[in-house]
Amino acid sequence: MEDSRKKLFSIRALKHYFPVRGKRNMFVKANDGIDIDIYEGETLGIVGESGCGKSTLGRVLLQLYKRTQGSIMYFGKSLDYIPPKYIESIAKSLDKHKRTISNLAKIRDAKKVEMENAPDNFAIIEEYNRAAQQHDAAYIPVVSLIGGLYVHSDSNAVKLAYIEWYNAAQIAAKLRRRREEVELDIDEMQYNFSNSESENSAEKPNSGKKGTSAKEVDHQKLERLKSIKADFDKKEAEASEFVKAKFAEIEKLHTQCNNDPNYAEHEAFRSDGIDLSLLDEEDMRLLRKDMQIIFQDPYSSLNPRMSVGQIIGEGLQAHKFFKKNSQRQQEYVMKTMEDCGLAPYMIHRYPNQFSGGQRQRIGIARALAVQPTFVVCDEAVSALDVSIQSQIINLLQDLREKSNLTYMFISHDMSVIKYISDRIGVMYVGSFVELCSAEKLFEKPMHPYTVALLEAIPTTDAEGAKKEMKILEGDIPSPVNPPPGCKFHTRCQYVTDICKEVEPLLEEVEEGHFVACHHRLGQ
Repeated sequence: MEDSRKKLFSIRALKHYFPVRGKRNMFVKANDGIDIDIYEGETLGIVGESGCGKSTLGRVLLQLYKRTQGSIMYFGKSLDYIPPKYIESIAKSLDKHKRTISNLAKIRDAKKVEMENAPDNFAIIEEYNRAAQQHDAAYIPVVSLIGGLYVHSDSNAVKLAYIEWYNAAQIAAKLRRRREEVELDIDEMQYNFSNSESENSAEKPNSGKKGTSAKEVDHQKLERLKSIKADFDKKEAEASEFVKAKFAEIEKLHTQCNNDPNYAEHEAFRSDGIDLSLLDEEDMRLLRKDMQIIFQDPYSSLNPRMSVGQIIGEGLQAHKFFKKNSQRQQEYVMKTMEDCGLAPYMIHRYPNQFSGGQRQRIGIARALAVQPTFVVCDEAVSALDVSIQSQIINLLQDLREKSNLTYMFISHDMSVIKYISDRIGVMYVGSFVELCSAEKLFEKPMHPYTVALLEAIPTTDAEGAKKEMKILEGDIPSPVNPPPGCKFHTRCQYVTDICKEVEPLLEEVEEGHFVACHHRLGQ
C-alpha cells in the first residue's frame, strides 16, 4: 500500500559484496538484494545478529562504500541542486541503455511465462526473481532521469532535451554556489562590524590624518559585496527560469508516450530523486553534509590530536559554513556542544580528557553541527554503560524532534531498538526478513527469525520469569556462500522444500508490515 509520508530514501535491489582476499570470484555478500523506503522524520531501527550487514547498509547509504548493484534514490535535494553528471552520460548513451533494458525485459518475461506454466517448479521461480531484479536494477537509473522521462523511439529529441537541461542546471548550480560564497563574506563582515561597534561605543579620532579610515574601507567593501550578490541573484534567477523551461519541454515529451503499452511499467519506477549510487565523488561531496554518521566506538572515532572545537569545526570548514578562524564558528560550536549536553568551556580540551559518554556526545555534536537531514547511528550506545545509554538515547530523541532529523538506528539490542524506533527492520545474512512498526513487531511478529530474537530477550517480570528463555540454535550461514532459497532455512523449525530452493521476496502482508517468508506466522 502507498504510504502518504514523504520519502527520504528509496532503496531497490541493493547489493554490496566485499572481495575475499586471495580468492578469485569469491565475495562476502554483506548486503544482498535490499528493498526498503525511509521516510522523513522517522527513526528506522535495524536489528539482527552480528555480521548480518547492518553497519554495511548504513555505510553504503552514505556512500562510504560504493554499492555493487542496485539504486539508492535520495529525495532530500532536488536534481537542480547538483545536477548529477550521470544524467549527461546516460542521456548520451540512451540507445545503449534501451537495448540493455529491452534484452533484460525479454529474459524476465520469458521466465515469467515459464513460471506461469510450471507454478510448482522452484528453480524457475528463483530464475524469474533473479531476472526481474536485474531488469529493475538497470531500469531505475534511466527512468529516474529528471523526473522519469519515458524513453521512446525519438531518442534524438530526448537526448538533446536532457543535455540542454543538464548544461543549464550546471550553470545555475555554479551561480548559486558563488552567490553562497559571497553571502558568507557578507555575513562575516556584518558580524565583525556588529562586534566592533559594541566594543567601541565611540569612534576613535583619526589622529588628524587625512584619507579614508579602515572602517570606511571595510564598509565600502561590504557594499561592493552586496552589489556582487545582487548581480548573482539576477543571473541565478535567469538561469533557473531556463532550467524550468527545459524541464517543461521534457515533461511535454513525456506525456506524448502515455499510449505506449510499456508506459505503465515505467510509471511504477518513475522518480524525481537523485541516485546516490551513480554519483561521482565531486557530486557526492555536495550532499555529504546532508548525511552523517555517529560511530560505534567513542574512543577510536575521535582524533586524539585535535581539540573538541577542532573536531566539531572540521566539517563546518569543509562545507564552508564559516570563514577560516571565524569567531562566529567558535560561538556556533559552543552552542552545538551545549545542545548535545557538553559544557562550552570544554571546547579546548582533548578527547583523552573525557569519559565514554562525553566522547559519544562529541561524536553526536560533530555529526549534527553541519545540520544534516539523515544520521546513521551505528551501534551508538553499545559501548556505553547502561546508565549512560539512556542519556544518549534521550538526547538523540530530543535532537530529532528539535531538528526533524531522520535516523537509521543500528543495534543488536532489542530493548533499545523498541524504545527509540518508529519502525524496525530485521536483517539476516544481508537481507531484510521483516519490516514494520515497532509496536506491531513486538505484538505480532510473523517471521520465525524475528520470533527467535524476541524469545531470546531476558525478562524480569513475573509472567516472563515462568517462561524458559529460548536460544536460537545453529550457526549463522556464511555470507560468502549462503544457502540457496531462504537463508534462514538451516535454522528454522518450519522449513519445507520450497524454503530450500526459492528465496522469499519481502512482501507487504498487512498495511505497513513486510515479511520475507514462505510460512508466515500468525496468519
